[in-house]
Amino acid sequence: MRKTKILATLGPACDNDTVLPRLLEAGVNCVRVNFSHGSPEEHSERAERVRAAADSKGLPVGILADLQGPKIRIESFADGAVDLEAGQTFTLDTQLDPDAGTKERVAIYYEPLLADVQPGSVILVNDGAISLSVTDVGATTITTRVELGGRLSGRKGVNLRGGGLSAGGLTKQDIANIDVAADIGADYLAVSFVRNGDDIRQARDLLQKAGGTARLCAKIERAEALDSLDDIIEASDAVMVARGDLGVEIGDPELPAMQKRIIARSREMNRLVITATQMMESMIDNPTPTRAEVLDVANATLDGTDAVMLSAESAVGSYPTATVKAMSEICEAAERQAATGRSEGSVDKHFEKIDEAIAMATMYTSRYMHADAIVALTESGSTAMLMSRQDSHIPIYALTQYPPTEHYLALCRNVYPIAFRPSELNGVVPVDEALAHLRELGLVESGHRVLLTKGDFNGPGGTNALKIVTA
Repeated sequence: MRKTKILATLGPACDNDTVLPRLLEAGVNCVRVNFSHGSPEEHSERAERVRAAADSKGLPVGILADLQGPKIRIESFADGAVDLEAGQTFTLDTQLDPDAGTKERVAIYYEPLLADVQPGSVILVNDGAISLSVTDVGATTITTRVELGGRLSGRKGVNLRGGGLSAGGLTKQDIANIDVAADIGADYLAVSFVRNGDDIRQARDLLQKAGGTARLCAKIERAEALDSLDDIIEASDAVMVARGDLGVEIGDPELPAMQKRIIARSREMNRLVITATQMMESMIDNPTPTRAEVLDVANATLDGTDAVMLSAESAVGSYPTATVKAMSEICEAAERQAATGRSEGSVDKHFEKIDEAIAMATMYTSRYMHADAIVALTESGSTAMLMSRQDSHIPIYALTQYPPTEHYLALCRNVYPIAFRPSELNGVVPVDEALAHLRELGLVESGHRVLLTKGDFNGPGGTNALKIVTA
């Protein structure tokens, strides 16, 4: 039973009815629809294909719609690409024709960059592969000296070392794509280049107005987001450690400790957390991962991430199914070796919400009475998610009659969502039927000690009861 979930990006490599079902069978729990590429029609078709494949396999699979955000890019070169040499002068020009780039200059149409930089600022292009030191800022141009050269092609992303770009959180295209996310029934909406909690609150408001019900995921990829980390986490339902742009802005040496900080803080604040970017990068072209990649995935698993993400590996790679299988095996091996620690952070906490108190009591009891399973009869999934914040080797089965809750919990560490519709909502009937259902699925055996949480009153509502039962 793998606790850590796998989020895989959809793309041409899995755009057929043969590969996609194999990916789900191999262990994909949630798919990412990347709005940086493709049309609304393509996104809708992929979502429908995922739902059909998941239904045919009887698997709960979530869909995460990922907004492009204010990604700043250079324009194109007349010859397709150029080779920049260290020490040469290179100019970013806001007035140049978009396809007229040369070895000496290239167009960039983000005019606020002129105010964001000054002599001495370091502009990083193509995920930091090219480093440019600003020497002069004119009315329409930024003159730089190439510090780190190399081959550069068009439409590559631009970052500023240390952060400080004034780009807003949501673009006009993002706002339009929020409607698309609502239309395809996305379970998560990822907001790129978040600066603070207000960016998430704005996206949530727009999504609700569009009729969407997705949970909001904040992508931490800007240096300034780290100054507002708690505000961002509080405003979100999930957080993504987007290591590509974040590493460029704060520097790769700072990234490992920051990853651990974000994962730990997200769990402390009862939010899901995803670790992303280049986790199995070599498997785009190779059938096996490097040992460094194995250690990277295992390290994130040991840190307590809810999910690890594949990007190009599954979207355009040559071995998408093998990549998912390899990632799954790495997570399982790391989890077997992980010591289950007692989470001291919540032991002395005052609980304002009843479901949070029940969740904590359940996990404490399960650890010291050596329960065989934890079962949450849930509508929203919140109790199961809260229980998952305490690390445990005891599986949490979330039984729900609501497919959106299944899809939401598909990304939640150590939670296994199961479709379940009791004949009654009150008394012992749903408890007995839940245990019978789990026995039929082979998940518990007669005589197993089970901790079960539910709303114990007439009618649906919040969880307020913990029962200790025997299967």
